[in-house]
Amino acid sequence: LMTELLRLSADDVVLEVETGSGYQAAILACLAARVYSVERIGDLADTAAARLARLGYSNVQVRRADGYLGWSDHAPFDAIVVTAAAPSVPSELIAQLKPGGRMVIPVGGPWQVQSLQLVTKSAKGDVSVRDVLDVAFVPMVEGVDGGREGHSA
Repeated sequence: LMTELLRLSADDVVLEVETGSGYQAAILACLAARVYSVERIGDLADTAAARLARLGYSNVQVRRADGYLGWSDHAPFDAIVVTAAAPSVPSELIAQLKPGGRMVIPVGGPWQVQSLQLVTKSAKGDVSVRDVLDVAFVPMVEGVDGGREGHSA
C-alpha cells in the first residue's frame, strides 16, 4: 500500500528512510530511476547495501544516516517513503520533497495507534496531509548507531 500511494514513475528519484533488509529498496528500484536509502543502524546499512549490489540493483544507494535528516545531497525527491513511525512528519523530509511530490509515513507514538499518512506538496509548495489508515510500526529513532554517518554502497 505504501508503494502504491507513492504513484511512482520510471523517472522518479525516491528517498527511503529506514532501509532494514533492503527489500523495500529493491521494490522501489524496479519502479523508479534512482533510490537513495538511509538506515541508522550501521550493520543493517552495510548488509543491505551488499545484498542489493550482489542482486544487481545498481540504481540504489544506501547510506548510514539519521533518517530524520533525509539525504539533502540528492534532494529534492519525487517521493519519500518512511518505514518507521515518527511522532510527527519531520520538517527536514518535507523540505526535501519536490513540489508535486508525495511522501508516505506512519505517524504516532510507540505502543499507540499510528496513522499512515500521505503527505503531498503542491506545485506552489503547499503541503497537505491525508490519514490513510491505522497502522503499527516500530518507532523512528534519531541519530545513528554503529559509528558515524557515511556511505555504505
